Formats: sequence, C-alpha cells, structure tokens
Amino acid sequence: MQPDLDTVFAALADPTRRRILAMLLEDDMAVTDVAEPFEMSLAAISKHLAILAAAGLISQEKRGRVKWCKLEPDALREASVWMQGFGRFEPINLDAFERFLLVELKPDDAG
Repeated sequence: MQPDLDTVFAALADPTRRRILAMLLEDDMAVTDVAEPFEMSLAAISKHLAILAAAGLISQEKRGRVKWCKLEPDALREASVWMQGFGRFEPINLDAFERFLLVELKPDDAG
C-alpha cells in the first residue's frame, strides 16, 4: 500500500525529517548515525524515522543488533508528479496579486 500525498507532505513538512532524507541520499545509515548530528534524544529521532517510514520515504531493516535506514526515492514520485502539474502555469507575480487584493478588499469609504 502506497501512502497518500497528505502523509508524504506531512512528513516533508518538518525540517529535521528533510535533513534526515538529505543525509540518506549519500548512503544507508544506522539509526545512531542518523541521530548523531541532531541535538535531540534517540527516542525523538526514532519518532521522526517512524513518520518517514510510515510515509514510505524510508525503509528500516535490522542487521544484527543495528537498525539501518534506507532512502526510498520512489516514494516521492507521486508527490513530484503532483507538483509538476503546477509548472504548466505562468509564475504568479505576488506583488501584483497583493496590490490587486488591497484594491479589491479595501473597505468602503462610505462606511
């Protein structure tokens, strides 16, 4: 079963989890090695890893006494396809949009 887009995007919403994914781009890592650069407990890292695993973004495997994490890049495919759909449109000029909204949403002077 493939996780839905909401689960994938929720997992990607956290900067710690994005950093973990970037670390796993290099190679598989033991959980303790994943935790090393972070100033948080191993239990907190394990929770982040569980969220990434539930989203299908990583897999975990026990090798001997060590739990290893592996990036699952195919899990991002559906999210990537979804986001690419927005590339078909012209970029939005946010400054012009903001000016438009200010004019359109301006309270009536008549009161």
